[in-house]
Amino acid sequence: QYTIRRRLCDTLAGNGCDYLTITSNRNLEKLADRKGVVITARVHPGETNSSLMMKGVLDFLTGNSKEACVLRDNFVFKIIPILNPDGVING
Repeated sequence: QYTIRRRLCDTLAGNGCDYLTITSNRNLEKLADRKGVVITARVHPGETNSSLMMKGVLDFLTGNSKEACVLRDNFVFKIIPILNPDGVING
């Protein structure tokens, strides 16, 4: 398990805005030494192509490739897939 989902905030319309933390469970004693990476998508309602980009990022980071394992071992990813849920819901 590499992913934890948490609530960042509630929007003005009462929708949830969640974020994901993706990192390795190995070497947790060195967790504080890992650099952080923040990735966001869907800031503006019309940016529908960013949903596809985000799916690719999430599939890659949670995948089994050697590169994904190295990234999870060395970084803590904070990912907000939909930064503006109200705009996405209402168009």
